[in-house]
Amino acid sequence: MGHRAYLTTRSNRHTTINSQQSTVNSQQSTVNCYKTTKTMTTDALFEQLKHPNPHLRERAMFEIADSRDENTISRLVGILDEEDVTYRRAAVKALGVIGEDAVPSVVEALLHSDNVTVRGSAAKVLAQIAVNYPDLPFPEAGLQGLKKAIDDPNPVVNIASVMALGQMGSSAFEILVESLNTTDNVAVQVAIVNALASVGDRRCVEVLTTFANDESVDSYVRESATSSLSRLDLVMNYKRADS
Repeated sequence: MGHRAYLTTRSNRHTTINSQQSTVNSQQSTVNCYKTTKTMTTDALFEQLKHPNPHLRERAMFEIADSRDENTISRLVGILDEEDVTYRRAAVKALGVIGEDAVPSVVEALLHSDNVTVRGSAAKVLAQIAVNYPDLPFPEAGLQGLKKAIDDPNPVVNIASVMALGQMGSSAFEILVESLNTTDNVAVQVAIVNALASVGDRRCVEVLTTFANDESVDSYVRESATSSLSRLDLVMNYKRADS
């Protein structure tokens, strides 16, 4: 092969290589552009959780839940200490929409966060999950986490945990009754007798009747048990009519 032919062939090879490299660079640029767009979209959705319009916040919650990745739950849990109440509540609701997959991270925050706002918000997330998925059995980890949180020294957490258990129906009955019989915190006892009315389990009648008639029990707890019996009757009647 002559020098001219060799140089021409070599030049053609360089042209082909450069063309291929240009194609690779173009493809990489497209991927990077997609990733950036996706990140911006996710960031925009999270930003929309702060929006004053509740309809826009709700739309963002569902889109975040539908498009979630491995970072979504931890990012939402990270918002539970926000001072912005609107933002924090929106994160609670978004985690509630995600449902069972969020339970392990939320229970971890409920039991181990040093921030009382985070712990209280975590209890509210578990309540949201129970409300959003009433036909699914509530994860045992969530039930046990709330049981432990009843002993939290802060009322923001222990009352929220009792109220959450009240949303979980019969699966929470034994936990609530055990806590009612073992706690010496009157405020927690009152919260529990109110929660038992929400549970709507027939077994609650006997428990509430016992507390309503027990003279050794704090008078406020007895009064609450009496009023809860009336509400329990309404709840059970509603459930019968609905079934």
